[in-house]
Amino acid sequence: MDKSRIKTETQQVIEDVLEKAGLREGSLFVLGLSSSEVLGGHIGKESSQEIGEIIVKTILYILEERGIHLAVQGCEHVNRALVVERQVAEQFGLEIVSVLPTLHAGGSGQLAAFKFMQDPVEVEFIKAHAGLDIGDTAIGMHVKHVQVPIRPVLREIGHAHVTALASRPKLIGGARAQYPQDSIRKM
Repeated sequence: MDKSRIKTETQQVIEDVLEKAGLREGSLFVLGLSSSEVLGGHIGKESSQEIGEIIVKTILYILEERGIHLAVQGCEHVNRALVVERQVAEQFGLEIVSVLPTLHAGGSGQLAAFKFMQDPVEVEFIKAHAGLDIGDTAIGMHVKHVQVPIRPVLREIGHAHVTALASRPKLIGGARAQYPQDSIRKM
């Protein structure tokens, strides 16, 4: 697998998703990642620490430049808990749980987050403003309602299928209600 291509594709996708999602500084962004799928394997079967590090480091750098907080979702073996910075957990009132990820329980993305974040902790749930799913890892449970699908500029990173979600405020009221325009609502 061409590592420089993985990095370039990741940069293209994350920058495109951030532009389309219109996130503000201080927002939460969730990443689901299957390095196995990136390499062309089956999710959870061929995890690659190196691929996880390339992708997480690339995304973390871009998000930090914009003041956006990263949460990296783990696999079902850690109940899809998420790695965030301790400061983020405290700021958003997230419950810290006790588990340390491994390559096959949490995954390469979580291990990379523990390596590159300043003070990483695991939390059980978040309500992110948007997210990126590399390899069909099912991030929807961690993106707040109302979710809006985003079609990334690339549909694959390596061999992994890529999808993304943003969120918008709920529309409330009735027939007489009016709503402000927003950049992601499809009307």
